[in-house]
Amino acid sequence: MKLKNIKTISVVCAGNICRSPIGEVVLRDRLEKAGLEIFVDSAGTGNWHEGEDANAKTNKVLRESGYEIAHTARQFKKQWFEEIDLILVMDLENKRSLLSIAPPTHKDKIHLMRKFDPKLSHLPDDHEELEVPDPYHQPLDDFYEVLDMLEKAADGLISLLKK
Repeated sequence: MKLKNIKTISVVCAGNICRSPIGEVVLRDRLEKAGLEIFVDSAGTGNWHEGEDANAKTNKVLRESGYEIAHTARQFKKQWFEEIDLILVMDLENKRSLLSIAPPTHKDKIHLMRKFDPKLSHLPDDHEELEVPDPYHQPLDDFYEVLDMLEKAADGLISLLKK
């Protein structure tokens, strides 16, 4: 995986209201603190929530953890593969969805975000432990667990990007 010359990153989950907005906000925060100028956005593989704000629990967890969020859900578009350098997905279903529409020359841009967690980097690329569980119908604590997972992954990615 090439991490040189990364200028754009998209964080992707299913509906773009829980996991990917958390990943986007955390990654943007970490990049800014590291002084790295990389554009970050997020999207969903589906259009179920297009135009909606992030999930109320997503907003609550981020704000209580000191992050700012202003979000409108959207669906990932095939033409974005040309513009985005790195695509970070939350689970294997997200990865399969994007691989099914990705031009062959862009399939190598798609990675599970947790692969960048230094404690998990030894796992094979598609290991189920690298998945971020969808907290959509779950209690608030599950959203905090997702935040923790994505903070560790973002920190690991920033370390690699700074090298």
